[in-house]
Amino acid sequence: MKRIEAVNDFVIKFANINGSGSASANELFAKAVMRMGVPVSPRNIFPSNIQGMPTWYEARVCEKGYHGRRGGVDMMVAMNPQTWDADVAEIEPGGYLFYDSTRPIPENKFRKDVTVIGVPLTEITNTTYTDPRQRQLFKNIIYVGALSMLLDLDASVFEKLFAEQFKGKERLLASNLQAINLGRDYVKQHLAYPLGLTVRQSDKVGDQIFTDGNSALALGCVYGGATVAAWYPITPSSSVPENFQKYCDKFRVDESTGQHRFAIVQAEDELASIGMAIGAGWNGARAFTATSGAGISLMTEFLGLAYFAEIPVTLINVQRGGPSTGMPTRTQQADLLACAYASHGDTKHVMLFPQDPHECFEHAAAALDLADRLQTPVFVMSDLDIGMNQRLCKPFVWDDARDYDRGKVMTAADLDAGKDFGRYNDVDGDGIGWRTYPGTHPSKGSFFTRGTSKDAYARYSERGPDYVYNMERLLKKFKTAATLVPQPIIHMAPQDTRLGVIYFGSTTPAMREALDVLEADGVHLDALRLLAFPFPASVEKFLAEHDTVFVVEQNRDAQMRTLLVTELDANPKQLVKVLHYDGTPITARFIVSAIATKLALLKETV
Repeated sequence: MKRIEAVNDFVIKFANINGSGSASANELFAKAVMRMGVPVSPRNIFPSNIQGMPTWYEARVCEKGYHGRRGGVDMMVAMNPQTWDADVAEIEPGGYLFYDSTRPIPENKFRKDVTVIGVPLTEITNTTYTDPRQRQLFKNIIYVGALSMLLDLDASVFEKLFAEQFKGKERLLASNLQAINLGRDYVKQHLAYPLGLTVRQSDKVGDQIFTDGNSALALGCVYGGATVAAWYPITPSSSVPENFQKYCDKFRVDESTGQHRFAIVQAEDELASIGMAIGAGWNGARAFTATSGAGISLMTEFLGLAYFAEIPVTLINVQRGGPSTGMPTRTQQADLLACAYASHGDTKHVMLFPQDPHECFEHAAAALDLADRLQTPVFVMSDLDIGMNQRLCKPFVWDDARDYDRGKVMTAADLDAGKDFGRYNDVDGDGIGWRTYPGTHPSKGSFFTRGTSKDAYARYSERGPDYVYNMERLLKKFKTAATLVPQPIIHMAPQDTRLGVIYFGSTTPAMREALDVLEADGVHLDALRLLAFPFPASVEKFLAEHDTVFVVEQNRDAQMRTLLVTELDANPKQLVKVLHYDGTPITARFIVSAIATKLALLKETV
């Protein structure tokens, strides 16, 4: 058997039981690798119940800096008897199986083409600790210690991590170091080490930070000027408003008076939360709500009101598996059509597609600007993979001289100067009317806000020409939005090609690696990463320059492809679907295989 051998380039997966305290131990492992200067990309795959069900933690160690899932597992840490067979089957030939050898396991439960490493974790734990909870928690730390020895991780890294975590709590520091050393000592005394997989000191992390998308979204809302958040708890978005409150407590409390300069309301349901956010936006505040697909379904009527009455509001949609309750703790990109056309009647909404926590921060702030500028709902389309997993990314940057874009707001001075105020009057040709904040002037600038048809001066009207005027003006505003949203990023292949690929959001990290692999195999693709909807003119130009364009997305019904066909009148035969929707993040191997297979089929039909 030929063992897999790699330095700073492997995938390790931990199979645990939810509620066992394994998450913090697995994260400790990932942080230790990162502290050695080696990029690591972890993903937590957890069930939608409290405890007792299987959970997995996959960490990709990659000095090249690929942050997407590669596909395949080089080492499995099998700590859950319930999932043993499936976990063992997932290991690459020549890989490694690490398990608790306290109790004997039948020989037919192992594979002959993997290296088996047994450490009697339960025995070591029970010998050392008497408290049941300590036994449960420290067993996890012991296996991290054993792995650190097997993979040649520097022991001092753990000492520094624990010293930071338990500063002022020396008793906890000592007990955790003891557990790490129990695992390391067992390997030293009983096993051959290091393995073929090793971690070597590097400098590839640089100034990158390690954070999750939901925290970044919350901080982006703070820096973007949001002062009101209304929400109802739903996985996987709940930590967005929770972190927003944490950051507001730090940055939005007046030091001299202790007065809070923000309002956060946990509403009774999603309908109430979006209603509150829209009310705050109408009143001039920057407001947002955070939810997931199931919450969007409930918010659609209010979204129609905000669209037609033209009220700014930002919605952060951390997408999960659907429809209905679907898979609450799995990831997808399956809310595109629901958000693009939310509400009955003819509606079109702006959507932004961040690829990582850095862009979550930037897009959250940008969405608040766009909502004010366009006077309309704006969606930030994150998902569970970005939102709830920690990722290395560029540091957040904010220019303190940056002004918030409040859009077209008419002041009391403007009204007194005799400016004509028609709330829905398109005087500038961009489809956007001027608005006033409530209370701007004692006698001028007031208007009725209603979800019914009206004329350019906000007067109730059911006249066909008035209705058509507003509906066409809204379309004009949508075209204006295409010039204001973040523009696509295009990467041209090293040689001319008539093949292209379009992708977006959390698909990006795996797509980057897939493009490199395909190029090495002689398959050249020009690539366009979408950052927003509506589609800027460069997207239509990209389609015109290519005969075949693969559209890679994580849903069943090719929703982004549908938008491209519908909005740009693209030829459906030109756009080839590459779809992944099992709830796990897409992998580079899946993309490479799918594109290679489809290319072969296309050649057969020519």
